[in-house]
Amino acid sequence: MGEQTIKEVSVQKRRSATQWAIAWRRFRRNKSGLAGLAIVVAFVIFGVVGPFFAPYPQRSHEALYQGQAGEPPSWKHPFGTEPSGIDVYSDSIWSTTNDLYVAVAATLISVVIGILTGAIGGYSKGLVSASILAITQVFFVIPTLLLILFFARVFEVLVFRGFGLTLIVLILGLFGWPGITYVVRGQILSVRELEFVQAAKALGASGWRIMMRHIVPNVLTPVIVLGTLTTAGNILTEVVISFLGFGDPNQATWGQLISEGVAAGVSIYWWIALFPGLLTVLLVLGFNLLGDGLSDALNPRLRE
Repeated sequence: MGEQTIKEVSVQKRRSATQWAIAWRRFRRNKSGLAGLAIVVAFVIFGVVGPFFAPYPQRSHEALYQGQAGEPPSWKHPFGTEPSGIDVYSDSIWSTTNDLYVAVAATLISVVIGILTGAIGGYSKGLVSASILAITQVFFVIPTLLLILFFARVFEVLVFRGFGLTLIVLILGLFGWPGITYVVRGQILSVRELEFVQAAKALGASGWRIMMRHIVPNVLTPVIVLGTLTTAGNILTEVVISFLGFGDPNQATWGQLISEGVAAGVSIYWWIALFPGLLTVLLVLGFNLLGDGLSDALNPRLRE
């Protein structure tokens, strides 16, 4: 009996590997998904490598001292300059790095918390499961944006000392997991009674090992898709926060540049807000296309 259950688990693992291979083939045929992946990868490379080649440090007013402040796009300043002397191209590069840091780091925190709480809430029963569900519902109704604005003012000293982005990451991550918890919990409720889980129980595996080794890997599909969409949402949230003036003034962000462009006058200094706005739209579009492509590729009802 023991050998038979081991074989069943092995067959389940091979089937899972085959399903991932099928999903990859489906994704490669999805043009919009590939376009989204290309956009995201390009931005990641741009955000990682770009700061090493940025003409000016972030939030630098060097152009002001060189008599080139408030100039429209040119060969020397591809995105133009602000009236304050900031080179929009350089700050757009730094903004890409900073916004990606906020969005991706916050998403990773949310995904880790969501998987752990969803796994425990879905696999356990009784008081533990009910408690996690109740806590998740409480966090789900908390307005994250208002919370960030509140903490940005409460910890204003930390913000002005350069910890503003980290503060936003922590708040977005610590309060952005309920949706992932709901998805993971629902998936685990449908998986925990399957044969390969019962086989692992028969072999004497602990509940924690069964969750982490046998159940969670089989419910990662919706988490991956939701993670890409959460990242896009985190980018927009950070842009809104910076646009409203609650971000870190020492760190360049797209929302900050857009806000400064609006304040300077869009009809006159149109380039200040235009290029950061286009970059924001393009990256959010890339993550959404990637998420849609992954959703189609990983949907078991659409597999070959």
